[in-house]
Amino acid sequence: MTATNALARKIAEDFVHAWTGKDVDKALSLLADDVVCEAPTGTFEGVEGYRGFLEPFANSLIGATVIDVLGNDTNAATVYTTDTPLLKDFRGIDYFTVENGRITRVISIFDMLPMAQARGNIQH
Repeated sequence: MTATNALARKIAEDFVHAWTGKDVDKALSLLADDVVCEAPTGTFEGVEGYRGFLEPFANSLIGATVIDVLGNDTNAATVYTTDTPLLKDFRGIDYFTVENGRITRVISIFDMLPMAQARGNIQH
């Protein structure tokens, strides 16, 4: 794989390591101004909208492990687990679209059930 083909993968890797290391500003610097994130908790638009989604979670981390980063020239995926005061080994996947060296779209995938169970507010 050449450096050109690895661009999206490299950006995704830098992004996941930044936010799992609680450097939210560094992570956000990799986003396009008009980034759109689709997540189980809603759709977040723009860098500040994404900050509202990412920052509270990143700041709550006790630990995180990046399992893998996969990618090509325009798309990448990160697979990770996180530990928070409420949840241990909380797993997630983010799928990225990269254009002009910036993340333009994020599809964030995680299971809300463990979070609801940890908070004691399971809905049937």
